[in-house]
Amino acid sequence: MELQLARVDYLQVGVTSQKTMKLLPASRYRAMQKVVIGDHDGVVTCFGIKKGEAMPVFKTLPGQRITRLELGGALNTPQEKIFVATGSEVRGFTKRGKQFLSFETNLTENIKAMHISGADLFLCASYIYNHYCDCKDQHYYLSGDKINDVLCLPVEKLSCIRPILACQDRVLRVLQGSDLLYEVEVSGPPTVLALNNGNGGDSGEELLFGTSDGKLGLIQVSSASPVHKWEIRNEKKRGGILCIDNFDILGDGVKELLVGRDDGMLEIYNFDCTNEPVLRYDHALSESITSIQGGCVGKDGYDEILASTYSGWVTGLTTEPVHREGGSGEELKISQEMQNKISSLRNELEHLQIKVLQEREKYQQSSRSSTALSAVPAFSVNDKFTLSKDDASYSLILEVQTAIDNVLVQSDVPIDLLDVDKNSAVVSFSGCDSEPNSNFLLATYRCQANTTRLELKIRSIEGQYGTLQAYVTPRIQPKTCQLCQYPIKPLSLHQRTHFIDHDRPMNTLMLKGHFSFAEIHSWIVFCLPEVPEKTPVGDSVTFYFQNTFLDTQLESTYRKGEGFFKSDNISTISILKDMLSKEATKRKINLNISYDINEASVNHTLKLIHPKLEYQLLLAKKVQLIDALKELQVHEGNMDFLIPEYRCILEESDHLLEEYKKQPAHLERLYGMITDLFIDKFKFKGTNVKTKVPLLLEILDSYDQNALIAFFDAAA
Repeated sequence: MELQLARVDYLQVGVTSQKTMKLLPASRYRAMQKVVIGDHDGVVTCFGIKKGEAMPVFKTLPGQRITRLELGGALNTPQEKIFVATGSEVRGFTKRGKQFLSFETNLTENIKAMHISGADLFLCASYIYNHYCDCKDQHYYLSGDKINDVLCLPVEKLSCIRPILACQDRVLRVLQGSDLLYEVEVSGPPTVLALNNGNGGDSGEELLFGTSDGKLGLIQVSSASPVHKWEIRNEKKRGGILCIDNFDILGDGVKELLVGRDDGMLEIYNFDCTNEPVLRYDHALSESITSIQGGCVGKDGYDEILASTYSGWVTGLTTEPVHREGGSGEELKISQEMQNKISSLRNELEHLQIKVLQEREKYQQSSRSSTALSAVPAFSVNDKFTLSKDDASYSLILEVQTAIDNVLVQSDVPIDLLDVDKNSAVVSFSGCDSEPNSNFLLATYRCQANTTRLELKIRSIEGQYGTLQAYVTPRIQPKTCQLCQYPIKPLSLHQRTHFIDHDRPMNTLMLKGHFSFAEIHSWIVFCLPEVPEKTPVGDSVTFYFQNTFLDTQLESTYRKGEGFFKSDNISTISILKDMLSKEATKRKINLNISYDINEASVNHTLKLIHPKLEYQLLLAKKVQLIDALKELQVHEGNMDFLIPEYRCILEESDHLLEEYKKQPAHLERLYGMITDLFIDKFKFKGTNVKTKVPLLLEILDSYDQNALIAFFDAAA
């Protein structure tokens, strides 16, 4: 059965956060349902559809930003009470809009995640989890990293309360009371949790999770240990997952999996005979999808998928067919209901145009008066700056509630801007000063009309650190701009991992001094990405990292007065040594630094670089031949006379050029890493070999792995 869905835009509210829209339960099977949504203006809007128009049921007064919206009620009854998290408070409303609860929690931070199960309320701030029963404090837990979402397995099926926290350090933490039962490692930072099939499956223990790098998985969270059922890799390089729901949109009695992503992709998965999910349908919206629900909204008897987007649009994909009756000109036969709707929209548009002109004239008059005050229009920017393991680059996503005019990108550290296929903006580069401490990059992205989301990709150089700044200017009057800043850290290409290979040849750096646990932790936060800013609980901590570009590893263990760092890359140890010494000197702390260098690690790192370097040299060689081969082809009229290798280069020329264009300065980057490795190897021996660098570059130009290793060994 082919799935055909028609898009309907119902209404727009204010900017929305993740998981802030729900459908109220239907009174009978396939009856039309009411929609309730909360926005950043603090307004809860409940509406239903009548004759194709959104008719309000109730609307609350503005207040603090709503960060979560959940439905609740007594167990085994329709979940039709509306609960919203705003600031550190939870409010409850009936389906008619009457407020029955105002619960001020003891949280000192704003609520980031919320789940409700009967009389039990589960709340999370950045690092703190609280469990309340009938608004009375029950349990508390302090997480080791930021909490993105919280969920409790169904109490009706398990007869025990088993909350699960989705944490930024790629871990699901399963709790029992105020204690950690166990941790489940997942392949990416989990951003959203949902019960499989809406009820946890037959066992009630099946949990769906989505990650910020676009992976989707199912885990059975039993009382003893987790069982990984399946995982979908993000092969199409789509956005991170923000929302998940289960709904039978095909009408075959089996619920499909609905997924909303931060790049606007809405996906429907159904299950094959092996119970593995298969992508059945997708639809692209122009902005991130914050909530997704399946139900019946627009018309009795017709199921649909409802999604809310970042800027507050509530959009449906309905199974209701669009009737086309072809005449001689294949004209669309418009019903009376549709004609009335078009007429109503035209009247509304004319009214709005008149109102805009009046307000603009009023603003112009007030701005000329002697008592005029300048008012800068406020706008919201949803940004995300993450390291991608696949191509060792940072993805910067900027999303604005209104159309973007331009974005100016400035960096005081050397970075490369990479091509993004989905990016339709026109980029222009400005010249930068050659003096130290000045700009290394100035680029302007001019966006096309109605662009609300812009994605950029950058690649940094390890050892060089600074700040990337983005000046976002939307298409609003009067002109205003918002500055977003992102730190480029000294070891910026390292990503947190759960384990490392201890059999590799490791170099060790040891620090001792009169510093506190909090001080050394702040130094590690400065040097490495994905480290929680909050000082870990306990006397010591160990973090593992992997270099996304070279696949080298780093183990970091530290406590009050001591730090131990191990890596199979001497350059990583060298950067850490320099940066930690610098940070300690700023605070006038004396450090006792010692190190143990493993000579075998140098050849090991060169072998890791070898396949990447060989591939890039071969790619560069092929690209250099393309123009000459094309000229020969034009001159001879065919390419039969060419040897198979050259014929293959011509056939793949477009792909090769695209690959080469996507990776600017890739070869120079690898040359730089080998040069740094060479200098760092001898720096730890107290020898300066910078005069031998030109000879090293000559060897790289006529690259041979054995000759390079021999040069490293002979340079001593």
